[in-house]
Amino acid sequence: MISHERGIKVFTGNSNKKLAEDICKSIGISPSENEVKSFADGEVSCSINESVRGSDVFIVQSICKPVNDNLMELLIMIDACRRASAGRVTAVIPYFGYARQDRKTKSRDPISAKLIANMIVAAGADRILTMDLHAAQIQGFFDIPADNLLSYPILADYYAKKFGDGLKSMVVVSPDVGPIARARKFAEKLEAGLAIVDRRQSHADEDGSMSVIGEVQGRDCILLADIVDTAVTIVSAAKALKDAGASRVYACATHGVLSDRAIELLERGNIEELALLDTIPAHPEAERARIKYLTVAPVFGEAIERSFQEISITKFAY
Repeated sequence: MISHERGIKVFTGNSNKKLAEDICKSIGISPSENEVKSFADGEVSCSINESVRGSDVFIVQSICKPVNDNLMELLIMIDACRRASAGRVTAVIPYFGYARQDRKTKSRDPISAKLIANMIVAAGADRILTMDLHAAQIQGFFDIPADNLLSYPILADYYAKKFGDGLKSMVVVSPDVGPIARARKFAEKLEAGLAIVDRRQSHADEDGSMSVIGEVQGRDCILLADIVDTAVTIVSAAKALKDAGASRVYACATHGVLSDRAIELLERGNIEELALLDTIPAHPEAERARIKYLTVAPVFGEAIERSFQEISITKFAY
């Protein structure tokens, strides 16, 4: 528990106010006073309503829908605090938008994740605190310290309480070959089996052909993803598992973007329950799609407290 408030300030934009409030509650402080709104023409206006001179400032802001508005809010809040003589400014970004644009996939592609990193540094941030970056190498895009918190302990704890000893007969499944390292670590944490859905497709939103690598016949499965956006991939992977003889299919992910027809696809799909973290605010139709939200507030709260007190946060991050 932080014993005083004078040296630490936690501000938030409009992207995820509830999470910011929960983070503050977890470390026993009140959210700092600020207001972020828009002028009539859409330009962002930011007012910091208390002194930050010499303070350790943490700005909680996910870069989620509306992505560009929330990004501009973050940049302007960082600039405002820096110009108000904050001692140190940490951008707390539970969901780092543009992370999937981390490399060139064809000629003349931008690397937008690097551009966003440059913008945040240029605005005046001293450190970054985020969770489950889509690609770990994005940490290297920042020319300032960047800590990437891990979500799998939260999810593992949830499933341990939900299934108990039954976990040992379950199978953790990676919905594609790419995230297999994350799935393996999660399976080891749960002492569960491991399988992969080998997905071959020509476009991001096409089902393509899918085959299951691993033994899932008659077993309950947990699909593990980092992002659920359109839900096409995870719903298709669940269908492939059921076709391969899986008994029940659960799914979990860190970030629930839930674009386009995601809720409709999840509602009609074979997934018993989708567990998401609140790095992005809960979707208003979550219950309809059998979505359960778990909070990341205690993890971010302890990471912020440890950063403020200059204590290692290695137990949470890499």
